[in-house]
Amino acid sequence: MGRIPSMPPPERIDLTNQFLIAMPGMTDDSFAGTVIYLCEHNENGALGLVINKPISLTLGNLFEKVDLALPENELASSPVFYGGPVQTERGFVLHEPLDAEGGHYNATLAVPGGLEMTTSRDVLEALAGGAGPRKLLVTLGYSGWAAGQLEEEIGRNGWLTVDATPEIIFDTPIELRYEKALGLLGIDPRMLSMDAGHA
Repeated sequence: MGRIPSMPPPERIDLTNQFLIAMPGMTDDSFAGTVIYLCEHNENGALGLVINKPISLTLGNLFEKVDLALPENELASSPVFYGGPVQTERGFVLHEPLDAEGGHYNATLAVPGGLEMTTSRDVLEALAGGAGPRKLLVTLGYSGWAAGQLEEEIGRNGWLTVDATPEIIFDTPIELRYEKALGLLGIDPRMLSMDAGHA
């Protein structure tokens, strides 16, 4: 009798530096209509920031709350975003990578092939001093998934995924980010059925 070949372990997907785009049928109000930039995805779970849900707080207001002042410029009137339902009192700064001369911040996650996410106050202090990253998005809270949870939601047609582009995060009007992210997949939002998977 021949040996039965052992099956290789299922290949793990890594969606780091990708957009998660909520399907129209998403019933969770926290995520309906969202585009999420995934900062980290590994065997322990996933972490991302919603990039298209502004809240009623500007960066100028946020800086005042932490006893810093932003120079009066376009940045001060930029909105703060709802990053997700986890740690909603904590700030997360998604920004372009700093070059070698720009140094680094105390608590920064460098996304392989992508952006950087900083959670330490020093990035805010740099911005208040007129330095810091030129392109950034600030959220309160983040979106998190336990091990295997995101894969399960994708398997149930909850999300579409596509390689992220910084232009959609930093240069696209907020109200067009969902549509533009779908456009990376060649999808018109009107083509998506509310109940995916049913012919």
